[in-house]
Amino acid sequence: MDCTFPPHSATRLLQLDQRKYSHNVRSQYHHSEHSQSAESWGYQHSRLEPLECRDLLVQNALFTGDLDMVQKYFTKSTAINLIIETRGDVLRWTSTKRGLWSLSYEQELTTPLHITASRGYTDCLRLLLLRGAAVDFAPGGKTALHEACAAASTDCVRLLLSSGADPEAVSEDGYRPLHLCKSSDSIECVRQLLQHGASANSQTEEESDTALHVASRHGLAEHVQLLLRHGAELEVKNKEGQTALNAACAQHHQPQDMDRYYRVCQLLVESGASINTVDRDQQHPLHLACKNANAQIAELLLARGANVNVMNYGGNTALHNILQVAAYKLEHRPELVVRALLNHGAVRIWPGSLLKVLRYCHTCPRVIEALVNSYTHVRVSEDWVEAVPVEVVQTSLLAAPGSLHSQDQPGGPAASGPVPATPAKCPAPVPAARL
Repeated sequence: MDCTFPPHSATRLLQLDQRKYSHNVRSQYHHSEHSQSAESWGYQHSRLEPLECRDLLVQNALFTGDLDMVQKYFTKSTAINLIIETRGDVLRWTSTKRGLWSLSYEQELTTPLHITASRGYTDCLRLLLLRGAAVDFAPGGKTALHEACAAASTDCVRLLLSSGADPEAVSEDGYRPLHLCKSSDSIECVRQLLQHGASANSQTEEESDTALHVASRHGLAEHVQLLLRHGAELEVKNKEGQTALNAACAQHHQPQDMDRYYRVCQLLVESGASINTVDRDQQHPLHLACKNANAQIAELLLARGANVNVMNYGGNTALHNILQVAAYKLEHRPELVVRALLNHGAVRIWPGSLLKVLRYCHTCPRVIEALVNSYTHVRVSEDWVEAVPVEVVQTSLLAAPGSLHSQDQPGGPAASGPVPATPAKCPAPVPAARL
């Protein structure tokens, strides 16, 4: 029997005695090894099932946080642990008749406690808990505490934990509440979880990420600092073979976020994170930082002794990585990364490959300038002019006096153009690597 409430009888039907619940109600259960037993929910799992609520008035009161209406519908004698079916955000192919398929939104199961916790309705949440709502009930695969943490609802997290919510509850997807604190606003949620016994080193079931991996990947310096104070381990690797430092360096970020990620890496390095640890693809943090064109992180790693010429599984060095993405990272100022690598002894590009670099990096002439200025002489051919727009050749490649000479016109005059970037400092010739 579905609990479908007509508008005129919602209150009366909500007050049905739980002993009369039907066995036919569709419901699911998911518990971590720390979750409360079914007996603590106020009914026995083997004999009684929670009621499924389809009444729109009740649902509207919960989704809008209308405390007066919630008080009206959920009295002391009301069934609290209701199941509500909602439409999720994921589209899936479904078939009701053989051979006929259609895209429809996946249906999800939730409860009044989950709804109020995920929306930050603290007063409604408190009322439901006082009425006996099961704090770790998880019909949809995660607890209300998971929902509150994902929404960064600090007051709701505090209330749930003080009511006995399990800080180490594992969701159906293998996440603990701490793993869902992914925004800067969730710092107090992290603090509350750790104070109530959450482990800083618990790993997700599929990715094997710790909370430190999650915080580092999202550029959350405050989270990282707090987790480190609570014993988070620096060298734990996830299934990709990444430590927290690898995860921070690998995460794509916008120019406005570069300082945040630098701060995270700085905290990890200063706390003793290994600079030259490799992931499953033999990528070092320096390889990953160069893919994201973050010069601050590259400088940090190089100053700490990162191996500038080591290759990853694909045979690329850090210099190869930055050249491959330079054209797509103009706002990140990729020339700063190139210059830093050359100044720390990166093997220069084989001169015969400079034409290839020109073709792919002509949109960032300062990168070309930094590369060319690391040589004493470079052979210039007609192919160079064909590889890049003529205005780039005139204003950039010959912008630094004495840095570029043609074979046919040795010591030829430099073209006029904008003030060049500071050339890379290469005190002595170094071997050249093929690109």
